Amino acid sequence: MVVAVIILLPGAAWAYFWFRQPKAVIVHTALVQETTSSQDRTLLNASGYVTARREATISAKNTGKVTEVLVEEGMKVEEGQVLARLDATNVEASLNEAQAELASANSALNEITANLDLAVREQDRFEQLAAGDFVSKSDLDHYQTDVKVLQARMGRQQADVAVAEKTLAVWKQQMDDTVIRAPFAGGVISKDAQPGEMISPISAGGGFTRTGICTVVDMASLEIDVDVNESYINRVQAGQPVEATLDAYPDWKIPAKVIAIIPTADRQKATVKVRVGFEKLDPRVLPDMSAKVAFQSAETTPTATATAGDLLIPQGAVQQADGKSVAWVFNDGHAERRAITVGATHGADIAVSAGLHAGEKIILDGDSPLVDGVAVSEAKP
Repeated sequence: MVVAVIILLPGAAWAYFWFRQPKAVIVHTALVQETTSSQDRTLLNASGYVTARREATISAKNTGKVTEVLVEEGMKVEEGQVLARLDATNVEASLNEAQAELASANSALNEITANLDLAVREQDRFEQLAAGDFVSKSDLDHYQTDVKVLQARMGRQQADVAVAEKTLAVWKQQMDDTVIRAPFAGGVISKDAQPGEMISPISAGGGFTRTGICTVVDMASLEIDVDVNESYINRVQAGQPVEATLDAYPDWKIPAKVIAIIPTADRQKATVKVRVGFEKLDPRVLPDMSAKVAFQSAETTPTATATAGDLLIPQGAVQQADGKSVAWVFNDGHAERRAITVGATHGADIAVSAGLHAGEKIILDGDSPLVDGVAVSEAKP
């Protein structure tokens, strides 16, 4: 009897503790997913430089001496804005002379007009007198000839007035050409002349003659020129999405797209030039910056606000505790509460940038409340 009791006691104790210990909480889990990186969609990588489709060194039409420069590097200018002025002393003198010649030609025309009016009246009177045989035919011929001569002089003088007007217009244009204006809106990237220097569009004055006042770039026309190896040009097509990265801002991913493929190849480098345009311009993008571009697959579209390297978990797995975001992790059969840093939402998921690792199992819900370290068991599918 004593032996039987001794044998049964351990079994009873084991059964007591078995039924008294807490049972594992049945939970549903999901894997922590890593956001789709743009690298997964990259078909081709290449490098190039930021260029401007509209860039001009502003010069004058004629050779002249600079008297005033109204721009500095970094300034923004509008179309038609005055950038500089040239010495207009000689042009102004010629303009005044042309105005005086026009005034003289008009005065001579007025004189001829008055004489012609008088001659016509005299002719009319003599025609009436000749009709009554009061004057000779030769006197009438004399007055008729005077009218014709004055009419011819008037025609010539009217031509002289027209010539004087055109000459005046030429000198007005010459005067206007001494004022140098911006042909389009943009930013000044270099100032190339100073007051007192000579400027010429063809540098006819020698090595000390400038060819331009300044260089203006239309910042709205910035794009990236990329040389693509001709062996891989079949992976590029117009309108294809591109992710650009400037060497100056390596962590800044810039959305872009292929504008055009230049239909010729460089036989020296065995490359084809591709024009890449920015989806949205930014003041940080500057001409001649080095850039790297990743030509993306057009089949899939990356999550608009997701950042490569972030993790995605269902929104329902995120809870709030003491003003912080937490999640329950399925860790070796136990529940582990983990503080996390959340970001933007993407549909039914939410991005997590810290606190979790890709591939871990996140607890969505359980058949009873969870505490840190409690035993958990995955629900059978």
